[in-house]
Amino acid sequence: MTTAPPRRPPHGLRDFYEDPAVPVASGTPRSLRQARMLAAALGPATAGPRTVVDIGCGDGTAAATAAPLLAGHHLVGVDWSQDALRRARTRLPYAVRGELTDGGLPFAAESADAVLFSEVVEHLVDPDAALDEIRRILRPGGHLMLSTPNLAAWYNRALLLAGVQPVFSEVSLRAIHGRPGSEVVGHLRLYTARALREFVTASGFEVVALRGAPFHGVPRPLRPLDRLACRAPSMASILLLHARRT
Repeated sequence: MTTAPPRRPPHGLRDFYEDPAVPVASGTPRSLRQARMLAAALGPATAGPRTVVDIGCGDGTAAATAAPLLAGHHLVGVDWSQDALRRARTRLPYAVRGELTDGGLPFAAESADAVLFSEVVEHLVDPDAALDEIRRILRPGGHLMLSTPNLAAWYNRALLLAGVQPVFSEVSLRAIHGRPGSEVVGHLRLYTARALREFVTASGFEVVALRGAPFHGVPRPLRPLDRLACRAPSMASILLLHARRT
């Protein structure tokens, strides 16, 4: 009998995100809540189809979940990982490669009506440059729908009091240390509701709404409490922010 070779540790972030074992999909409840917010902001396509860019589309699951609510609008997925794009193209009509650097997105200035930016900002070395690039491709008044884990989620507050590393935070790309969970997903930055509002506003956007969403990784017995926490976004598992380019 042969055994599988041990997984090779990543040499850096690029190596890490091209690893097919790294999760690139997020929970359906978050995707649906965010899609409903975007659909309400855009209105029906009968008033004119809009271009929606899903930046960091991963395997395309979130965009495919949102697609029925955005019927008639043009939905384009963008990711850096070639492995993620191969999977996204099985779910989306358009998925292209792009980077969140100066001019790194393959779109003309002021060509997009809305950007989905779901569970991406927490992975970035330079989130300021990323929002600059998103602002470049959005039309004036265009919509930014950003979601990210909440550092101040209700259970993280309790974990910190107990001296435990908060959920969503990571100290290594190779293993989990000091916190619950088993998946390494490459989080570099975490935001509270207040920090996220201030960061997005400073980047040239006007915050329209901030809401909460549940986290699919919460143990089943605690999920009712997690859904209840969404009523107070500052304590919710996931932060859903709607902003417009000023």
